[in-house]
Amino acid sequence: MRQKPCATLAVSLARCTPVRRTARPFAHWRNTAGGACNGRRTTLDTFPIRSPPMIAALAFAIALAAAPTAPDVVFQKLAAPDGAQLPIEVGVWRPTDTAPGQNRRLIVMSHGTGGDFRGHEDTARALAQAGFVVASLTHTGDNWRDHSRAADVAERPRQLHVLVDYMLKDWDGHAALDPGRVGAFGFSSGGFTVLAAAGGEPDLSRMTEHCRDHPGFYDCRLVSAGFQPPSLPSRWVHDPRIKAVVAAAPALGFTFDREGLASVRQPVQLWRAGHDQILPSPFYAEAVRGALPRPPEYHVVEGARHFDFLAPCGERLAAAAPEICAPTPGFDRAAFHETFNREVVRFFKNKL
Repeated sequence: MRQKPCATLAVSLARCTPVRRTARPFAHWRNTAGGACNGRRTTLDTFPIRSPPMIAALAFAIALAAAPTAPDVVFQKLAAPDGAQLPIEVGVWRPTDTAPGQNRRLIVMSHGTGGDFRGHEDTARALAQAGFVVASLTHTGDNWRDHSRAADVAERPRQLHVLVDYMLKDWDGHAALDPGRVGAFGFSSGGFTVLAAAGGEPDLSRMTEHCRDHPGFYDCRLVSAGFQPPSLPSRWVHDPRIKAVVAAAPALGFTFDREGLASVRQPVQLWRAGHDQILPSPFYAEAVRGALPRPPEYHVVEGARHFDFLAPCGERLAAAAPEICAPTPGFDRAAFHETFNREVVRFFKNKL
């Protein structure tokens, strides 16, 4: 059947980056619910489909721009074994005084498509400064070096589960962690990842109707671009150790209904960009909000676009990746991240 390939492909949208192109305009879309664009007709011709090498080039620019670690935070880069698969690249931020028996809370992070473990480094540092240990993985097969498995949505929550296993059992500082207090943070495709890992069961067959009704949406244009996904999983890998979730601009939100999120009873902090040009309202974060069995802590960031959830850009990154770093008119990304990081820290402190 054609439905399954169509369903799986949408996950590739999360970190594909917009760039202006005028040669072939795409369809227009209208937010009939009056959400992100207040019902105004908005063009998508500035957001063409990117090939994997182009995605990788932009994400590589992000990889070059890692900010310095705070003096009270220790950083280490390591590789977590993944059975017969390639080891998973991991970045870990922790307080300098981490020692066995401290019962530190663990936060695992999942990036968007085509990125790596450094995509939310400022948030990871803020959490580490607040006393958390943060482990952010680079998704194997869906990163700036290798885009070959970006459509394999089931791999993402499975890899996150492997990361939790590694940090609690094999990481050299695991004796300082409290296995009963694990949180998960994800952006875009990473937002979908943490919801699935926390117990969500998406119905990817919903992609067929979604793309029939909204062929100009970014995820549906990826389907039309011909990405070839693997077969769908027989089951989704969940991790009951995840006790709290932060999902920012989650991809594929419409694939979750009430039954699909019935098992996600953990506290959830949910974020939406008010002018998200990649995941337009009301089909993504709003769909998750309506399907969760417990009302989430919900934040709408007025004036923000999709990539404003990424760490603020330094001069080097801004020059290399203007599509990601170009300032959103009337919106201060750096000021927003001060609030965003503070709210994420507060949430995990209160819920873990």
